[in-house]
Amino acid sequence: MIALRRRHERTERGQGLVEFAMLVPLFMLLLLGLLEFGFVFDHTMTVSYATREGARSGAAFAQGNATTIPCADIDKNIVAAVQRVLKAPGSLVKLSDIANVTIYEAQTNGTPVANRSNVWTYSAGGGPSVDGSNLDFVQGAVQWNACTRDNDSTPASLGVSIVYDYRFVTPLSAALGFFGPPGGAGLTIRDRTVMALNPIN
Repeated sequence: MIALRRRHERTERGQGLVEFAMLVPLFMLLLLGLLEFGFVFDHTMTVSYATREGARSGAAFAQGNATTIPCADIDKNIVAAVQRVLKAPGSLVKLSDIANVTIYEAQTNGTPVANRSNVWTYSAGGGPSVDGSNLDFVQGAVQWNACTRDNDSTPASLGVSIVYDYRFVTPLSAALGFFGPPGGAGLTIRDRTVMALNPIN
């Protein structure tokens, strides 16, 4: 009788161990998912704020003028506004993972006008100088010259978009691989903001 009871207790302990081993991966996946969601949310908010700041600057500069900012310097100042947000204290965004920053003319519904965009790509310290330091982005072909931007009674709309290759901070992709094929190393975060150029007074 005593031997039977001891055998039953050992069986229950073994069953508890098996159940624990089955639940740990699910618990770890949930925990890593929650942590990763927090990081993704933080990066997304930073990128979103950067596009808003860039579009706000572009709308304010509009066509520029001789007394405040010449039109040839507008785009680099827009990118400088974006970069200030991305490099601000507390930002977790890695500039080298920014695929591109695009300044474009937008239609009234916010979609880009074809062949009216200027794309800037990452190049550490290789960009033009703004406020005494070089930008970390360089401009490609100019399809929308800042000097020709229309800010009369029906001003054009300017958009700023960012494509960011987010890399997982936690080992979530490895944990996902436990349940099936391994996940990717990250995901692509895209954000854009469109604002109408400030009209001429």
